[in-house]
Amino acid sequence: MPVDILALAAHRDDVEQTCGGTLLKMADRGYRTGILDLTQGEMGTRGSAEDRAREAADAARILKVSWRHALDIPDGRVENTWENRLKVARVLREQRPRVLILPYWEGRHPDHYTASVLGYEASFLAGLAKLVLSSQLSVLSEPSTDSALPHRPFKIIYASLYRDVRPSFVVDITDQFETRFASLMAYKSQFTDQEAGSGIFPAQKEIRARVESMARFYGMLGGVTYAEPFVQKEVGLVDDVMAIPVKSI
Repeated sequence: MPVDILALAAHRDDVEQTCGGTLLKMADRGYRTGILDLTQGEMGTRGSAEDRAREAADAARILKVSWRHALDIPDGRVENTWENRLKVARVLREQRPRVLILPYWEGRHPDHYTASVLGYEASFLAGLAKLVLSSQLSVLSEPSTDSALPHRPFKIIYASLYRDVRPSFVVDITDQFETRFASLMAYKSQFTDQEAGSGIFPAQKEIRARVESMARFYGMLGGVTYAEPFVQKEVGLVDDVMAIPVKSI
């Protein structure tokens, strides 16, 4: 079955940090959600690719994700190449999401902002009727029996938690916050205290306070307790001005 909402990110645990609560909320409402991790996480300071695969599976269960997959793009070398765009486009055609969540297009880690542009351009390619993708991810002159029909997400939104930008909107995750935090803590290889990466990663006792303070900040902007921020590039459309949420005064 196709997914309704697909979140794409460079590394396992990126989605849990930026939009895990939103995915859980949508799953609770009956939508099928999915996560596409572009890399295996083999270059991470902590843990191995095998560790992160197990942890990602645990986190997906906690978030009630219907589908999760990791591509073989090299960790630390996410590049917006034709080959990588085809890999993502094939997933988009197979999973056929209506909503695609991408990382914000600026960031500290090159893999993150490259994943944003790669996801957008792959979405464009996935909708080209004359682009035929085989199981070997090559472009053929004649249609093949294993090719998927063209598809583009209707809506692309950008998870902007780690960028100092004003969000277009926030999603209330007050009811999902504790479970979302549990999904992040499923990555024991990343967030338990250890010598490796001690100068980069926060101490485990500080993680809860950091995650909560960010969720409270964006919740305050929306008039709720906890929220996750998103940016959209297009203008929003309002059908009923009497139904616009969030007080002005």
